[in-house]
Amino acid sequence: MALVLACEQNRLLSRLAPEEKARWLPHLEPVDLPLGLALYEPGRTLSHVYFPTTAIVSILYVTETGASAEIAMVGNEGLVGISLFMGGDSTPSRGVVQSAGQGLRLRALLLKEEFERAGPVMHLMLRYTQALITQMSQTAVCNRHHSLDQQLCRWLLLSLDRLSGNELVMTQELIANMLGVRREGVTEAALKLQAAGLIRYARGHITVLDRPGLEARTCECYAVVKREYDRLLTPCVR
Repeated sequence: MALVLACEQNRLLSRLAPEEKARWLPHLEPVDLPLGLALYEPGRTLSHVYFPTTAIVSILYVTETGASAEIAMVGNEGLVGISLFMGGDSTPSRGVVQSAGQGLRLRALLLKEEFERAGPVMHLMLRYTQALITQMSQTAVCNRHHSLDQQLCRWLLLSLDRLSGNELVMTQELIANMLGVRREGVTEAALKLQAAGLIRYARGHITVLDRPGLEARTCECYAVVKREYDRLLTPCVR
């Protein structure tokens, strides 16, 4: 029963038809996803795909100098490991848990077999991949053309969409690594949002006080990404 309830916490798993859920259920493994855990590294073949339920995973690109920037985040709306069914087996990015929680994992071979059935699962996974690509593209546009406080608003809103409450456990250093900027820039942007009464930040905890205010302050990138996820993942697979 606990496993069934966990499946319903992930939007992709919850959209599987009953016969597909029954086929997957014996193979889904609950896992703890602690902060900082690397689910995969660049160039390595993935052994599992992960379906976060209460955790958030950052997809990062790490440069040769060690600098990093987030290109997408994955939470209870999706899965980590699309390269397995897109034919690449590995990826140059890195998957790291940015917000601790739980998830479910499935062996890579089983997902490949499901995808190769060329049925509803394949179509669901491709729709999710399209939504993820939209997030990646919009992140690149946002980081190039919008102010840091707009980027921070977008990042906070996307994180909130993947959490059950209005509080994030997140240091400014970690946010800076996610956005690919200096920590001082994040500090300044966070102070602006706090002065405006939108958030409260203390000792690595960010509490969103005024979500509509954040949505009004951010750029169009957040709305573009959210609309695409809702459009592509709302229909149930039957």
